[in-house]
Amino acid sequence: MLFVVRRHRRLALPFSTLHTPAPTPPSSLDTAAVLQTLSLYANDWRRALDFFHWSASPTGANLPPTAASLARAVDILGKHFEFPLATSLLLSHHDLARGDPAFLRPALRALLNRLAAANLVDDAVRAFDSTAASIGLRDEASFHLLVDALCDHRRVDEADRLCFGKDPPPFPLRTKTHNLLLRGWAKTRAWARLRQLWFDMDRRGVAKDLHSYSIYMDALAKSGKPWKAFKVFKEMKQRAVPIDVVAYNTAIHAVGLAQGVDSAVRLYRQMVDAGCKPNNATFNAIVKLFCKEGRFKEGYAFVQQMHKSGCKPDVLTYHCFFQYLSRPQEVLGLFENMLQRGCQPRMDTYVMLIKRFGRWGFLRPVFFVWKKMEEQGLSPDAFAYNALIDALLEKGMVDLARKYDEEMLEKGLSPKPRKELGTKLQEAESESDNVLSDVL
Repeated sequence: MLFVVRRHRRLALPFSTLHTPAPTPPSSLDTAAVLQTLSLYANDWRRALDFFHWSASPTGANLPPTAASLARAVDILGKHFEFPLATSLLLSHHDLARGDPAFLRPALRALLNRLAAANLVDDAVRAFDSTAASIGLRDEASFHLLVDALCDHRRVDEADRLCFGKDPPPFPLRTKTHNLLLRGWAKTRAWARLRQLWFDMDRRGVAKDLHSYSIYMDALAKSGKPWKAFKVFKEMKQRAVPIDVVAYNTAIHAVGLAQGVDSAVRLYRQMVDAGCKPNNATFNAIVKLFCKEGRFKEGYAFVQQMHKSGCKPDVLTYHCFFQYLSRPQEVLGLFENMLQRGCQPRMDTYVMLIKRFGRWGFLRPVFFVWKKMEEQGLSPDAFAYNALIDALLEKGMVDLARKYDEEMLEKGLSPKPRKELGTKLQEAESESDNVLSDVL
């Protein structure tokens, strides 16, 4: 049985989001606006579901749901553990008249991903075996979605057993399957298992492609062996493996860690000379290396180079500076510049800034950032609330911190109150009180 917290007291908070009206959807909707509005409701599944149904109804916007909007709605329901509703929504859009069930594959991916994120591995496998089968999507592509979801959420042992635990395996284990497992072992930092699988690919006669090399290079760099990653990059060139921008980016990151940012810049120039066009990730990798070494002026200069190459600074570009700048005034000024230039911060941007200002002991910029988050229409998640509560506790403002904790509990963003605040917990049964197995 799934439970969420319900509380019904109005809280007088300086920047409360609990009782403020939701952002008004545009009067003239298109599919992009539907996706944007669903994202704004990501932390309020009831509003998201109501809006999704309204946008598709003849009395509402009368926009037929797209594969992307259906997947987003399923993802939001899964985020709040409303898996019976998510599964029902997915099944309700199975249309035999459409013929090709691939329309539902993104929504199936979202469901499998959220089940894996909730550590409901058996339910994810059942969703593949029954739900996917009932809509005609129990195939190799969906099997890869399941393996990818498990690996993405650190359930690589279970994914490995799904692939190699049966003889014969459920589907042919090709290069893509091994690449997914390589990425999973890299994500869990199980370097020995990753290395074993790398050599097993040769033993099994599985060809290694560009993605295999890129994953292995990235893993070597993250495991503290960037010089080995650069050695693999040289091996790729010797074997005439076609090298794309992703492989170059990985090599730039690796050589930057091993030999410093100047070596990374030299490889970047070689990349341009070879006719491979850099992308935002290329520039962000080098900007981050400059910032990590405290060479902020050169980092800003490389951002100008980014503009000349036709790339615009994105959220991650600003994150490079936010992470390493040590003066609060400079961070706040850069944040305002980010907003003025129309680069929309993400939720993790706000969380990062709230944490940084909170550690520095400055509450005014904390509330400034929180207010900007509201003005953007983002509903704070549990990480944002906890960052704000930590900042308030650092300044001894326990009562205000407790009120934000109560607000977070009432929204169902936290399963229990924080002990140090002594917030009282009141539980109520979720509206989706059917067990997951009954639906799957």
